[in-house]
Amino acid sequence: MTASAPHLLSRGTLTRCLHLLRARARLSPTAVDALLVALLFVPTAVVIRDDLRDQPCILALLAGLLVPLVWRRRAPLAVFGAVAATAFVQWLTDVQLSADVGLLIALYSVAAYCDRRRTLLAGAVLEVGIVLNSLSWAPEDGVVGDIISLTAMAVAAAVIGTNVRTRRAYLASVEDRAVRLERERDQRAQLAVADERARIAREMHDIVSHNLSVMVALADGAVFAQFRSPDTTTAAMRQISRTGRQALTDMRRFLGVLRADEPDSLRHPMPGIAQLESLADQVRAAGLPTRLDQTGDPSPVSAAAQLTVYRLVQEALTNTLKHTPVGTRAEVRVRCSAEAVAVDVTDDGAGTDRNAEADGSPSGHGIPGMRERAAAYGATLEAGPLPHGSGWRVSARLGLGTAGAGAA
Repeated sequence: MTASAPHLLSRGTLTRCLHLLRARARLSPTAVDALLVALLFVPTAVVIRDDLRDQPCILALLAGLLVPLVWRRRAPLAVFGAVAATAFVQWLTDVQLSADVGLLIALYSVAAYCDRRRTLLAGAVLEVGIVLNSLSWAPEDGVVGDIISLTAMAVAAAVIGTNVRTRRAYLASVEDRAVRLERERDQRAQLAVADERARIAREMHDIVSHNLSVMVALADGAVFAQFRSPDTTTAAMRQISRTGRQALTDMRRFLGVLRADEPDSLRHPMPGIAQLESLADQVRAAGLPTRLDQTGDPSPVSAAAQLTVYRLVQEALTNTLKHTPVGTRAEVRVRCSAEAVAVDVTDDGAGTDRNAEADGSPSGHGIPGMRERAAAYGATLEAGPLPHGSGWRVSARLGLGTAGAGAA
């Protein structure tokens, strides 16, 4: 490496030219590096054309210093080794060229594409070359200054390459984080959709299943009493009409929660503990004697928790109505406090599977749906036959603390 090698093109001008060429022509990195080699090779050959006529071997040294840079991105350490070996041959043959800038570019490439250990190794090799170069070709009174200046240039090339590698790694990590965040966002959206679908399915099951069960029971009673007691038949048909209208009202109310332009959502709030009496009247009219025992003030209970209590009682009574024989009695007990709401629904019917479908298959969704509703408030729903098969019991205790409200 010559002590006074002229720089034909400044680094900034060279970099801007390469970026412009790559942006214009959409060149590959290898093609850009080939252009870089051409920009360095041709002017240098023109400058030393007189020396080339006297010493043709100089052309081989020039090619060894510059041509390997075409592959500096693919194999930066190997390219640096090839350029350094050529520079060492140049020092042995005592040939001074103005193309030793290839060593700086090779060191920059090692720093930009290799780890720190390889960068330090390449820097140490280059520093040895700098010392040999200065001792051989620098003036006696300028050896130290030459070593310092060339070392500063090598350090600058290594630092620039290291910064480029660090920035590339940072951008890669940012891109990876953006991809992971986008994937997590999509997963959260899918989970939210699944939760919303499950909630809609529970609401629709409670509305449709309960009201249809009541209407079927009333219709069966009306058919049975149509000749013996016309007045009872008329009352049953009127109750069927009221139940159907109630089902439509519940459906509109639920749709009003989903649609902002549904006016019935303002006129018909979601049912709560106050509507348990009308629910009990409805199942009584369907033929299930029901006793409601409610204690405590329900006003501190949130609307969402009251809806959960209503749906639990509704589903439990619907199962009793569907799966127990005539003459079964039911009792609903609701205890309200500032900390929790306790719900207990019992009946004295036969201890059959209350979560089975009409054909006896255990594929119903009533009890699992109740468990999901209770779990939103940190409660564990208990559903099963009473001791000695004397009836069925459904009970849950909904916590009204911060955890339960947040889960809901």
